[in-house]
Amino acid sequence: MAEHHSHTDEHAHEEHAALTKGKIWQVFGILLVITVIEFIIALWIIPHGYMSQGIGNIVYIALTLLKAFYIVAYFMHLKFEKLGLQLSLTVSFIFIIYFIVLMLIEGGFLNLHMINH
Repeated sequence: MAEHHSHTDEHAHEEHAALTKGKIWQVFGILLVITVIEFIIALWIIPHGYMSQGIGNIVYIALTLLKAFYIVAYFMHLKFEKLGLQLSLTVSFIFIIYFIVLMLIEGGFLNLHMINH
């Protein structure tokens, strides 16, 4: 029984060992590039009229979600967890986003109709 426990510990250590210093710097570089792209969009592309504010907001949201994925996957070690935990957290996150969007839509509808009455 002790052998099985040590084998499990070694297996878990091997999974987390995949996050080496090189991989950390690679993820840092990806996050840095995404942030630089966001700054370029905010300070140059949108003000010069190459992209509308509405499209810019959609791009910001997509880039921010991409950064959130990298942070959660690598720095919070979700990438190394079991599939069941990953799916439960992902589904919960999707429902939270859905409810936020639903409340914003309903709030806008109520605001519009309260002003008219």
